[in-house]
Amino acid sequence: IEKFKSLKNEGNDFVKMGKYEEAANKYSECMKLNTEECTVYTNRALCYLKLYKYEEAKRDCDHVLQIEDSNVKAFYRRALAYKGLQVRKRNMAGI
Repeated sequence: IEKFKSLKNEGNDFVKMGKYEEAANKYSECMKLNTEECTVYTNRALCYLKLYKYEEAKRDCDHVLQIEDSNVKAFYRRALAYKGLQVRKRNMAGI
């Protein structure tokens, strides 16, 4: 549990510094220790959104919503992921 908290806090610190790739890696390490903790998934989804990795963000939010079907952050971030995917699709169609 201590290792998990420590990794999560490191991830949170990276987010505050705008280092989203590093933060996502810390949250991924957290998931190896606990797959049921929804906050690390919504946090990693935030990182993926900042990195324009919309499919990955959507996947994390889907996972959270299977565990907590009323998680507001997961709904919101999944909506942002869908929006990003739509914009990308539209841009690809224009090429």
